[in-house]
Amino acid sequence: MPNTPQVGQLIDQALAEDLGQGDVTTEALVTDDQQGKASITAKAKGVIAGTEVAKQVFLKVDPQLKVDILVDDGLEVRPKNVIARIEGKCASILKAERVALNFLQHLSGIASETARYVEAVKGLSVQITDTRKTTPGLRALEKYAVAVGGGKNHRMHLGDGILIKDNHLVALRSQESNMKGIITRARQETTNTLRIEIDV
Repeated sequence: MPNTPQVGQLIDQALAEDLGQGDVTTEALVTDDQQGKASITAKAKGVIAGTEVAKQVFLKVDPQLKVDILVDDGLEVRPKNVIARIEGKCASILKAERVALNFLQHLSGIASETARYVEAVKGLSVQITDTRKTTPGLRALEKYAVAVGGGKNHRMHLGDGILIKDNHLVALRSQESNMKGIITRARQETTNTLRIEIDV
């Protein structure tokens, strides 16, 4: 899993969004000294991704929580499989659980869908790859989930290789450039280490 400052910031933002005004229900009903245990259980068949992010959410809310991951990212689960167990203050578990599950469910959904397509083309000389059509701010995690599901990561950003698309060709139409001329120009204007692809 990408263990970067950006992921830490995403967790902070998600918790601030959910807990910024406090958890009035938990604070009203659950005493601070009440201890408890919780488990994260699969409700459907799929491929797990994002367990470490979920763990970091719990520990960000309360570093004293004990979080045991029982299913590694990339493994398939079936309904009722226990993915993780959490132990510690009930209030802390309740405050963290929705944000942790949001990350885990979203990333596992991507990994599961990717695995479905990878399985569908098994034996063929093709690869399932991702695009930059990602949720703003979540690109690193979503591309990680694609890789966990058996897919291949394409460009992480616009500086990660040249991809000549139909919109580029429309923009260049006024220059009356042919495809060979466009590719030659792209090679001249960039370093030789960048790959050039065409998507039309």
